[in-house]
Parts: sequence; structure tokens; C-alpha cells
Amino acid sequence: MMRRLLTNLTFWVLVAIIAGIIIGHKFPELALYPVLESPLKTRFLGQDLTIGATASEMLGTTFISIVKIFINPIIFLTICLGIVSMGNLKKVGRVGAKALLYFEVVTTLALIIGVAVAMIIRPGDGVDISAVAAGDISKYTQNKADFSWWNFFKENSTLQVLLLAIVTGISLNYYSKRHTIVDVLQKISKVVFRGLHKVMLLAPLGALGGMAYTISKHGIDTLLPLGKLMITVYVTMAIFIFVVLWFILRMYRIRLIRFLKYIREELLVVLGTSSSESALPSLMEKLEKMGCSKSTVGLVVPTGYSFNLDGTTIYLSMCMIFLAQVFNVDLSWGQIASIIGILMITSKGAAGVTGSGFAVLVSTLSTIKVIPIEGVALLLGVDRFMSEARAITNFIGNGVATVWISNNEKEFDRNKMEVAFESVAETEDIVEDNINY
Repeated sequence: MMRRLLTNLTFWVLVAIIAGIIIGHKFPELALYPVLESPLKTRFLGQDLTIGATASEMLGTTFISIVKIFINPIIFLTICLGIVSMGNLKKVGRVGAKALLYFEVVTTLALIIGVAVAMIIRPGDGVDISAVAAGDISKYTQNKADFSWWNFFKENSTLQVLLLAIVTGISLNYYSKRHTIVDVLQKISKVVFRGLHKVMLLAPLGALGGMAYTISKHGIDTLLPLGKLMITVYVTMAIFIFVVLWFILRMYRIRLIRFLKYIREELLVVLGTSSSESALPSLMEKLEKMGCSKSTVGLVVPTGYSFNLDGTTIYLSMCMIFLAQVFNVDLSWGQIASIIGILMITSKGAAGVTGSGFAVLVSTLSTIKVIPIEGVALLLGVDRFMSEARAITNFIGNGVATVWISNNEKEFDRNKMEVAFESVAETEDIVEDNINY
């Protein structure tokens, strides 16, 4: 039993997160030891890849960069094979339209919850604004231009691959010898997922580096001045997950807690790396094993990665209200409605990458022109700590969306779900027996 515990990836990711916190707090000079003069940036298969300059940053960013390489191939293969297996092209359009409608309704609800909680708790009251001039926000000011759907598509490789895969999948349905091509794609898919499984063994190192870098660079002390905002954000996202998402799954008699236990390994990876894309391919595979149809997973998860960012929308709405309270800006109901309306658009431009939510916040402030944009300097120190909550909420939200749409389309295998959930329960029993031993 002890051997099975020591070979459990979840266990090692959790150990790595704890070790990263300790190293970052007690030995920051080790975590920030320079390995390169500056970060290395490149682009491969449509993904922006970065290798950090410090020891801890290198571990975290390298792991994410390796996983990124798998994202576009997996999306392409999954969607192509899903559409071909679906056969009915009207069904493809129906599922896509249903997914977009679901995303808009749920993210709008997330925005309203974020605004409401921030107005009730008022985390911005009494915050010292003497540090407002500090912090470098110049690198974000380039996002002040009005939101452009063309630029959003042009800079989002995931959507480009999604469109290419849909077109390819539809075209294959009209090709008489498509079975030969499908067989080849299925073999390639197996190889890609096998490679992903090997890469995920490096998840503890990625979590260790990501957590050590965050703690060592910003320090736990940075949490204290804005602790009320952080607690409010985390509580709000917990409310969204355990009330809104709980209700959505409850509609089809699925327990949220069991689902969270099923994807807990991926959640720990997201927590350690502060990036939802670090576990995106693994989530797609697990949703299929859980009983969601391949075609639904292929359409919903990649689209949700760009359009269903529940955590990001909550963060954006709360930070807007927070900064208004800091600067004593008395927002009218009309202005609040305008903020929600603008965020419904600009939040769609935030990919699930660390720091993107902050850039969209600056863009939205520039558009509204009611709250001083300089106020974002207050958030620089804690943005990274809140990005974990954003990424986890986004990740869970996309998983729940896929499960709901699969059930709504009557393409969900409950027997597979029970088998998947039972396998997690058996693992828990092993861990508990080892602890008691």
C-alpha cells in the first residue's frame, strides 16, 4: 500500500506545493537563483513558450511550456475525430450554439455575483493608496485599445486550431475514404496522449517551481495589506463553485464533490502552476473516461478555454468595484450596469494564462474611464496569488460545462462515470490506510 501511495501523482504534487511554499518563504535566494540572463521566449505549434530566467521560474514555466505543445494537437485530433464520429453536422452546430449560450449565461451570472459580493463586503474601504504610484504597469497599457474580435481571434491559437479542426472534421464527412484517414488520426491521437502521460509525471516539478517563484518574488507579507480583497475573492469563487456549479450538476443528479475528487490531481497542478492550460489536455481525457462523448468534449472544452472564464470574470468584476471603493468613486447603478456590460465583452479576451486577467482589467479601466487606471499598481503584488483562484475556477467551470452539455445532449454514459468515480474512491482508501498504518 505504501508503494502505491508513493507512486500516486496527486501525493507528489501536493508535497511539491508545500515544499515550494517553504523554499520560497525561507530560502528566497535559492528560488530566485539566476540560471539565465533573461527569460527565453519562442513560439511553437501556435503556442507562446517561455523558459524562466531563475531556477524556480524555469521549473514552473518549462513544465507549462511542454504541456502547451500538446494542447493544439490534442484539440485538433479530438475535434476532428469527434465530428466524424458524430456524423450529423446539424448536431455539431447545435452543440456549438448551445455551448456558447451556456457560456454567456454562466459568465454573466459570475460577473453579477462578483459585483454583488464586492459591494456588500466592501474590501476597498480603508486601503492605503500611498503605493499607487509604485509598480510598473507600462507593459499592460498596450491593451488599452478597444476590444477587437479580429485581434482576439488572430492572437488566440486555440480558436484558430478549433476552427481548422471543425472545417477538417466536416470535410472528412464528405470524403468517401475517410475511414483510412480516421484510422491514422486515431493512432496519432494514442501516441500524443501517451506522450502527455509521460510529461504529466513532471507535474510535481512544475508545481514546486511555480509556487516557490511566487512566494519568493512577492513574499507572504504582500498579502497582508490587501488580505481582505484576497479573502473576498476566494470566498466569492467558493460560493460560485459550491452553489452555482453545484446546482448545474445537480440538475443531472451528479455530485459536485465526487467530480472535484475525480479531477483533484489536475486541480493541484493548476494550483501549483497558476495556469489552467497546464492541465487542459488531461481534463479532456478524464472527461471522456467519465462518460462525456468525445465530440462534446472536443467542442466544449477548447471553446470554453476562451469564452467560459468564470474565475476571471469574478476577479475582474470584484477588482473594478474594489478600486472604485479605494478611490471613493461613488458608482451609480447605471455605471455598474455599464461595467458589467463591458466586462461581458472584454473578459472574453482573457485566455487561461497567468497575468491575462490583469491585462484585461487595465483594458476595461481604460474603456470605462471612471476609475483611475493607476490604481492597478495596488494589485500588482497580490495578482499572482489571486491567479490560482481564477485558474481553478475557470478549470472547474469548463469541466462542469462539458458534463452538463453532454447530459443535455443525452450523450453521457453514467456507467462510465460510476466506474471513474469508484476508481478515485479506491485510491482514497489506499491513502487513508497508509496514513493510519
